[in-house]
Amino acid sequence: MSLSGKTALVTGGGSGVGAVIARELAQAGASVVICGRNLERLQTVADEHEAISAIACDITSEEEVCNMFARTDPLDITVANAGASESAPFAKTSLDAFSHMVDVNLKGTFLTMREGIKAMQGRSGRIIAIASTAAQKGYAYVAPYAAAKHGVLGLVRSVALEYVRKDITVNAVCPGFLDTEMTQRSIANIMEKTGRSAQEARTSLEASNPMHRLVPPQDVAQAVLWLCSDGAAMVTGQAISVSGGET
Repeated sequence: MSLSGKTALVTGGGSGVGAVIARELAQAGASVVICGRNLERLQTVADEHEAISAIACDITSEEEVCNMFARTDPLDITVANAGASESAPFAKTSLDAFSHMVDVNLKGTFLTMREGIKAMQGRSGRIIAIASTAAQKGYAYVAPYAAAKHGVLGLVRSVALEYVRKDITVNAVCPGFLDTEMTQRSIANIMEKTGRSAQEARTSLEASNPMHRLVPPQDVAQAVLWLCSDGAAMVTGQAISVSGGET
């Protein structure tokens, strides 16, 4: 599949699955802009491929997001990948912690999708949100994260219907626990709070996947590539689960 001549934006592209998605889009021929708060980390990824460039941007800031899109417009592909996860017992979850999860995972995705749509006016395009299986089900100890990701899926389904006749598809990719830095932080958190070993903590996360392994970021990137292809032109408003059969 060739994305030659296409321009893509990937939020949270400096690490984890975002960096893998950016590399795969670039390998397919797209010109890729990655953004995030850490410009040094972003530049490290951008230096790996001549078709990748980096812009510092806090996706929770409307001003910064609008300024970034003003520099990248027009776009063919927008991947709203940036997100964060924190865990705590629900009764001990502060309003600040809840608000942070909503800001990063839902507000940031809303701003990215909205400006991405504007950057595609008058042309075909693909909007892809990297959600989570937490957009489709609940998980203990991450209620604010799951609530925000459920909101992402609501955004995707609603915006997809609004633009269904304008040659812009809007979809979500919903991975299970990924083999990335974010999951490593979750493992460290489990170790700290339960006294389990690193392997025991990792195994507890793998147990949610019927294949009993963490999801490779490459698998998520391949789902994104497919959604960008001509073969997915009739696919919109969907939540594509990449989770080893987790339900």
